[in-house]
Amino acid sequence: MRGLRLEHWALVGLAFTLPLYEFPKGVFHLLYVFLWLGNRIRERDFGGPWDRWDTLIALWVASGYASIVFAGIAPFEWRENNDLARYASVLWCLKRSRYDEHVLRAVFYALVGGTLATLVWGYYEMLKPVRQHNELRLWSVGHINHSAIYLAIVFGGALIATRAAWSQRTPAIRAGWLALTIFFGVSLFVMQSRAALGAAFVTTLFLLGSFSMRHKRSLRLLALGSVLAIALVVAIRPDVVEKTEDRLHENLFFAHRDAIWRTGLAAFAANPLFGVGIDHYGRMRPSHVESWERAAGRPFERERFLFSPHAHSLFVNALAERGIVGFGALLAVLIAWGSALLRAIPPASSEFMRWTWWGGAASAWIVTVLVGFVNTTLHHEHALLSMILFGGWLSLARAQRPPG
Repeated sequence: MRGLRLEHWALVGLAFTLPLYEFPKGVFHLLYVFLWLGNRIRERDFGGPWDRWDTLIALWVASGYASIVFAGIAPFEWRENNDLARYASVLWCLKRSRYDEHVLRAVFYALVGGTLATLVWGYYEMLKPVRQHNELRLWSVGHINHSAIYLAIVFGGALIATRAAWSQRTPAIRAGWLALTIFFGVSLFVMQSRAALGAAFVTTLFLLGSFSMRHKRSLRLLALGSVLAIALVVAIRPDVVEKTEDRLHENLFFAHRDAIWRTGLAAFAANPLFGVGIDHYGRMRPSHVESWERAAGRPFERERFLFSPHAHSLFVNALAERGIVGFGALLAVLIAWGSALLRAIPPASSEFMRWTWWGGAASAWIVTVLVGFVNTTLHHEHALLSMILFGGWLSLARAQRPPG
């Protein structure tokens, strides 16, 4: 029992420190995986027979290693697949567990609490007289766009928790969840990520719409609220609206992403099966693209290509770094993840935690896919966050049905 409690606390520690500090979250991740393995070996129970999810996760990780073995340009380094192996291991451990609501409640509160603490710290860093930057960031997540991706996912979880709490909790708890959700939503506007805001809006419509339909309530109030929210944003004209207008006037709506994507697609065309190697997007140089273009019989126009550490697109990044094999594995995971959520929208009678974990996993999927078209989602902190939410929902679903 002590080993299981330590395992649970390691998972809670990982959830809380994920957006805060680099070193502790790494320690908690390793501690959680080793404790999980040790406890399962001692109990001789690894969560049931091998199934389709196990196969899919294994193929997903293997596709990363395959891109290293057959890397198009970069040296052979196994550690390049560490990020994918890290968040896939968390998904696998959670999926093969049967954590009850007591454990998962602590994990979810740690995710939200860690985000709140990091966000408050971000405001302090942004507003203090002597500061490193003028943007609101989550400390360990880093760049403002990636911080916004992380926050948008947590916003969705807090939103569905607020809606579920409305009929099952006291007025004080309702007010607390509502204030927290509003704070997260306003902070997304402060971060000025257009893609994250758009994905958060779609998440809001989907989660609240699903909740209303399960409870056989009209969607007219949701539709009216959406129109009023859009009208309010247009009237107030926050900085993100002016930023969008400026980009349109400058003909830079994609902020040079089209040139970055062109580089990635050139890499994919030259290395279609396994790509240039996972995590090697930033190692591409003009000389590589020039050789690929000339080999294809096309002139090399240097001004049409832009080089970046990553593709600013989940899908272009996967094509360039892992080729058809890795892209196919990623697509299979996303399709299976989304299909599983659509097939299991909680019934009206579901408890607070079931709605919360399902909504958190759905928020992670929506943000990952929608923002993934224009930024590199599903890596590092927001990948771990997504896998904790999806794996936690799978774990809860397994715990609520009898074995076999």
